[in-house]
Amino acid sequence: MKAFLFVSALLVGIAGISTYADAQNYPWCAQYSGRGGGARNCGFTTFDQCMATVSGIGGICVRNTQYVPFVARPSPHTRVRRRLRHHPRTR
Repeated sequence: MKAFLFVSALLVGIAGISTYADAQNYPWCAQYSGRGGGARNCGFTTFDQCMATVSGIGGICVRNTQYVPFVARPSPHTRVRRRLRHHPRTR
């Protein structure tokens, strides 16, 4: 029984150390109609994708005010090539 508890605690600890999931960050939100305001889903990359989702079930598409575009940064291991200037030798 002690071994089972130890292994369980170890697995829970390892699961807690693992990487976390980032929240969705997309530019379009579907605001579904309903009593009390309905639900909101901000998981759409295009306006057309959002409109296709709300068509037939009611709702509108609005821009996500919390959207921050992803900016890819170069890897720290990427080598930057620089052009070497050719300096003629003087004799």
